[in-house]
Amino acid sequence: MKVKSAEKIILYWLPVILWAAIIFTFSANPTTSTSEIHWQDFLIKKTLHILFFGTLATLLYRALRVSGVGKFRAGYTTIIITFLYGVTDEIHQSFTPGRMPRVYDVAFDTIGAILAVFVIWKYLPRHQKLRRFFRSFGIS
Repeated sequence: MKVKSAEKIILYWLPVILWAAIIFTFSANPTTSTSEIHWQDFLIKKTLHILFFGTLATLLYRALRVSGVGKFRAGYTTIIITFLYGVTDEIHQSFTPGRMPRVYDVAFDTIGAILAVFVIWKYLPRHQKLRRFFRSFGIS
C-alpha cells in the first residue's frame, strides 16, 4: 500500500500523537484510589499503565512500519520511544499535585510496549483473522 506523505501523517502519526496526549492528560490529573484495598488499587493502576502504553506502542509500531522502517528496527525503536515517553510522563507527574514519579511505573509502561511488540511479532503472522484485523489498521 502506497501512502502519500500527508495521508501518512494523518492516518498513522496523528493517532500516536493523540494517544500520547491522552496519556499526558491523565497524568495531569491528581490520582485517586480505585479500591479501598491496596493490592487491588495497585493491580488496577499498573494494568492501566500496561494497557495505555501497550496501545501507544502498537500505534507507534504501526506508524514506523508504514513509514518504511523494518520489522525488527520498528519493534526496538517502539520499545525505546515508549520507555522514554514513560520517563517523561513520570517527570510530568512530579509537577502534578498528589502525584509522584515512580521508577516502577516506567517499568510497567515498558512492559506494555514489550508485550505489544511481542504480540504483533509472535501472534500476528499465525492468525489470519487477527492479521486481517491489524492489516486494516496498517500493521503488518
